[in-house]
Amino acid sequence: MVDQYIFSGSLPENASTYVIREADAQLYEGLKARKFCYVLNSRQSGKSSLRVRTMQRLRDDGVQCAAVDLSAGGIQNVPPEQWYADLIDTLIDSFGLDLDFGDWWEANQLNSLVTRFRKFLEEVLLVEVQESIVIFIDEIDSVLSLKFPTDDFFALIRACYNKRVDNPELLRLTFCLLGVASPGRTHGISETLAGQGS
Repeated sequence: MVDQYIFSGSLPENASTYVIREADAQLYEGLKARKFCYVLNSRQSGKSSLRVRTMQRLRDDGVQCAAVDLSAGGIQNVPPEQWYADLIDTLIDSFGLDLDFGDWWEANQLNSLVTRFRKFLEEVLLVEVQESIVIFIDEIDSVLSLKFPTDDFFALIRACYNKRVDNPELLRLTFCLLGVASPGRTHGISETLAGQGS
């Protein structure tokens, strides 16, 4: 058998060349404990491979997982309504939910975009999926180049943790944000995430 070296991109979950790091145990244990986690590092440092392996370990434990890549599909140049719609639609596909997205979206037109996302998480995702849920949001630093503010998006993620005392169902929902960190580039993200998790 010949080991394969891969430059750039994620290693397969069972790749023999993967080097297990302290972060593997920390991220897995943090998410298993239902803690908000984020992984910020330089490019080509193994963040995506870490996500792939952690997702597989969680799935082996019966946790339902989904990964959203915020840099995919030309998402940088879309208006906020389409950005949230794409995010929700990706989660519908990832979890195989039985939901007519067009009808649901239209029925919630009177709500703000962030309220629609909250309602989707609380009234659709947590109802349809009874197991523990971890949502990995990759390339989170790409929000810094969006043409609209995303403070409400991060505030909603924070609220999902703060509201656990009032809505125990939210204990089943955990987020993990992954992205590139460099001086000056992720300052806004770091400030937003401060105090939210491990």
